[in-house]
Amino acid sequence: MSATPIQSKTWPSIFTAILLALVVAALNIGLWWWSNLPRGPQDWHGQIKGMSVALYQRYQNPFKQDYPTDEQIDSDLKLLRRYTGRIRTYATEENPQTYRLAQKEGLKVMAGADIDKRLDHNEKELDALIALAHRYPDTIQSVVVGNEVLYTNALSVDQMMAYLDRARAHIRQPVTIAEPDYIWLKYPELADHVDFITIHLFPFWNGVDRKDALEATIGAYHNITRRFPNKHVVVGETGWPSNGDRRERAYPSISNEAIFDREWLIWAQQNDIDYYLFEAFDQPWKENLGESRTGAYWGIFNADRQLKFPFTGPVTEDTQWPWKALAASLLAIVPMLWFGIRFRRFKIMGRLFFDVLIQLACGLIVWSVTLPFNFYLDWVDWSMLVLLFPAQVAILAILLINGFEFTEVLWRRQWVRHAGMLPPDPPEKQPFVSIHLACYNEPPEMVIITLDSLAALDYQNFEVLVIDNNTKDPAVWKPVQEYCEKLGERFRFFHLEPWPGFKAGALNFGLKETDPRADVVAVIDADYEVRADWLATLTGYFHDPKVAVVQCPQAHREFVQNRFRRMTAWEYDGFFRIGMHHRNERNAIIQHGTMTMVRRSALEGTGGWSEWTICEDAELGLRLMHSGYELVYVDELMGKGLTPADFKAYKSQRYRWAFGAMQILKGRWDWMTKKGPLTSGQRFHFLTGWFSWFADALHLIFTLMAIFWTAGMVAMPQTFSLPMQLFLVPVIGFFFAKMIFGIVLYRARVPCSWYDTIMASIASMSLSHAIARGILHGLTREKTSFVVTAKSRRLGGSNFAAFAPVREEMLMLLALVLCVVGMSMSVFARFAEGRLWMFILAAQAIPYISAMIGAWIAHKSGDKTG
Repeated sequence: MSATPIQSKTWPSIFTAILLALVVAALNIGLWWWSNLPRGPQDWHGQIKGMSVALYQRYQNPFKQDYPTDEQIDSDLKLLRRYTGRIRTYATEENPQTYRLAQKEGLKVMAGADIDKRLDHNEKELDALIALAHRYPDTIQSVVVGNEVLYTNALSVDQMMAYLDRARAHIRQPVTIAEPDYIWLKYPELADHVDFITIHLFPFWNGVDRKDALEATIGAYHNITRRFPNKHVVVGETGWPSNGDRRERAYPSISNEAIFDREWLIWAQQNDIDYYLFEAFDQPWKENLGESRTGAYWGIFNADRQLKFPFTGPVTEDTQWPWKALAASLLAIVPMLWFGIRFRRFKIMGRLFFDVLIQLACGLIVWSVTLPFNFYLDWVDWSMLVLLFPAQVAILAILLINGFEFTEVLWRRQWVRHAGMLPPDPPEKQPFVSIHLACYNEPPEMVIITLDSLAALDYQNFEVLVIDNNTKDPAVWKPVQEYCEKLGERFRFFHLEPWPGFKAGALNFGLKETDPRADVVAVIDADYEVRADWLATLTGYFHDPKVAVVQCPQAHREFVQNRFRRMTAWEYDGFFRIGMHHRNERNAIIQHGTMTMVRRSALEGTGGWSEWTICEDAELGLRLMHSGYELVYVDELMGKGLTPADFKAYKSQRYRWAFGAMQILKGRWDWMTKKGPLTSGQRFHFLTGWFSWFADALHLIFTLMAIFWTAGMVAMPQTFSLPMQLFLVPVIGFFFAKMIFGIVLYRARVPCSWYDTIMASIASMSLSHAIARGILHGLTREKTSFVVTAKSRRLGGSNFAAFAPVREEMLMLLALVLCVVGMSMSVFARFAEGRLWMFILAAQAIPYISAMIGAWIAHKSGDKTG
């Protein structure tokens, strides 16, 4: 049986969707494979000459007086005896049984005394060390009085030399102090007070790339042997961490640890170097000791006593990668197939691009879920994880929603729902239109300009109702009333005082006064000049009984020479050139309260204008869709108004829109989340269409949390550590992806210059805080005041007063600047993740800087128009 034409088109599209999904899934697996390619350092055979040890189990912590038992220590020493014959310890009082158990296992010990600022503690440590050296003369081969005491400036050189002299007087075994190599070069007199020199060599802490690490270590070792040719030199610590935060060019990883350790072991064996590899077991309690997370991950065994890497053969960074890669591909395959089939009308490049976005999102989810298990997290970390992981998922959802708009706008073959101007109807077929103009305290000269444009309409069957709502000053509303009387009987003026319901209340009053002949109600703002053919070329759509709304873009005039009005005009234009087309594809446009026409019977039949929300226009559009009507969007500039007069008005308007959006979201939640008259596309847009604004709310919440966390890191570094990559990567990726999406779409769809694109972006970012407040207030409050957007400039005020509308933004910016300064002076500034965190703090500040720029430009722009 031959295929029908529909089938013949569908099956190739399904095949293409399957092929694209499989290709992207395969690329995902390939990326996991490539990032985990086995790395083959030279094999090491034989015993390790010595290992530094701390024998605390995974959940033990000496600061909490939580010490290992005899059985646990004995088990660890038995394990170590298979790899080495010598160990190095760091304290005597905490686990004195170590030496007895080491003697039992035949291990030789370089015993250490913990010396620090506590002088009483030092006396006890030194006395215990002397006693142990006498008790176990065959097991303790040498002693270390103090570990990096001079490096940490805990005591002076003279104090340490006195301790060393005292130990040498009472102990027969050789005595030393362990310090980094440069400390010995700085204080060469130390060599006269020790029997041998013990140095710590850590190319990682010096920020050396792993591939150069062995050479740097050898160089540092030879510097010491040349400086002290008559002293035996022991490398008391050297190694590489398997996890944690990067230090300049030094990257902690399992493979880097394996390569460095093997290279060191081979070179040390070839050159008969005396050394102790740092260290035997990971010590999670060290995570917040000024070394960031990295301090916990220096062991060749993890905290569960599992060997991290083999000493022979290639090393794989993440042995679990095949399961993670498969999980990410399986998680993405169904959404990719659905998208490829459902949107087969998109070009192949668009479908491939969005499949890649889906796969990246699923890969990030798998990575985010599994990454914490590579770390030794405490309750603070887990608490932050629980709080921030849902935000990570929300960020990925917002990114996919933005990516869908990006894909449809750039890679559609054509717009499915496109409407343009129609040939004018003859007067006898023209629907009667009642134009409603609600105003409150508007400058009469501005309203008169609007009335003149309406009087010049090339249309026969219309009336104009001017509804002045609660303007107190007769000098403001009386001139408009008088002008309406001059324009003739088509123009009727109503002054309402007092009157409830804000703009919706005034428009509902207008409905009651509308001419019975009216089939269509048109609404415009009081600052608009309309084209003469507005009604003539668009009312023809109402001959289709399914059409309830014909909407034109909000557009603006008199902005070219005014920098503030210009940047805001182009910022508004982006939504009408991009977002409205995207929503129109699924009959899901946002109805706006100006340049809109509504079928009167539909408006009255569904309840008129809603007075319970301050965004009555958007709510009406949703309600008409719910009733099964079509909304037509005509991207033609049929009228132009004025942008907000200043930054305060600009912020106030966007706050009102965000608050009203949340009122609608709460009030119509069931419509958007349950199957009903609304199509899936309409529910999608009205549920997710405000997600970009939710991103602004998340930005505010994340910024407040980041300020709190940074203050904790600066003030209490032993409690607060750097956020994991889990928190950093998606935030940075979202920031850059959203920026790229916005700029590319603007350049493709909005007919403005690069300068205007950048300025529109600054205007958009400057509203982030106002939108965030509107979203959060809208979710937690029922009502707010309806503030009419001022369109005429409010004169006066000093330069300092220019920033009055952005006081909160200035405080947020100040807090972020203090956080960056504090971080730059903290121990975390040495780590790449610390600098990355400072970059994120700086990026978080961009909306607040943009708000200050916007407020300043608004203040300086004056009344220049043109």
